[in-house]
Amino acid sequence: MHKYLRSIGYGCIKSRTELNKFLKTIENDYTCHELVSLDEEADFCEYQKECGAGIGVAVCGDMDMRETFYRQYYYPYFIGSGISSYADIIVEKRMDREAYVGICEDVKVGVSLIFHLQNTVEYIKEKQLSGDRLKFGSVTLAGLCNSGTVLLPVMKSKETEQRRREESRNRMMLLSAARNGDQAAMESLTLDDIDIYSKVSKRLVTEDVFSIVDTYFMPYGVECDRYSILGEILHVHTIQNQETGEELYVMKLDVNELEFDVCVPVKGVFGEPAQGRRFKANMWLQGRINF
Repeated sequence: MHKYLRSIGYGCIKSRTELNKFLKTIENDYTCHELVSLDEEADFCEYQKECGAGIGVAVCGDMDMRETFYRQYYYPYFIGSGISSYADIIVEKRMDREAYVGICEDVKVGVSLIFHLQNTVEYIKEKQLSGDRLKFGSVTLAGLCNSGTVLLPVMKSKETEQRRREESRNRMMLLSAARNGDQAAMESLTLDDIDIYSKVSKRLVTEDVFSIVDTYFMPYGVECDRYSILGEILHVHTIQNQETGEELYVMKLDVNELEFDVCVPVKGVFGEPAQGRRFKANMWLQGRINF
């Protein structure tokens, strides 16, 4: 059973029998159906069942010449809003099934963002048409969380915030230069990291770590598309799973100057989310490439 079904309000599904019955229902009563030819004998097929504003479950598999569907896998999805990044994107196919992951090299975050690709059928069609000339415009990221904690914001003056933005901009320029092989930029980044480590070590003696670290974006666990995040809440509203009636929070976060939406059950959040506060959680990262 997929761990993040709870994130979109399907925590009521407890057994494998209930899950199979639910997935069979999607195959017969779907909101959207997409099909793309892979070879002469089979097509790749995706059924999507929307259960609320931007949330739902996708069932993917093969359809043979007799229009018999063979399910490969399924996943819950949450479609984010806006544009998260214009950085370079690489797409790789998974080894075991017709699913893809995207790799976004955004220097603002400091790590390569790996996300589950939502618009698989659209990507396959674009690749078949364009081949090696395929270009990506941008990516819209979204996260699914089963639970999370709301933290108070860090007090910052206007001068401090302006200085932080300048330092962040300078660091991004150094990171970009270092990736292109600039030795001076590499040395400068190393010295900055040593200086930051020294300052943080001194402050940790008398301060809590979350009063020092404003936001972060770190890999979590052994799976490549799961992350631990701490970000500032820019906007929050609630939606409802129309089938189960469960309330869900949709929050737009600013994490290391990267903006994206996350979806989390109301009953799984400790604290009251509000604009300006921070949200800490472990999430499964998804993304939709805009061609």
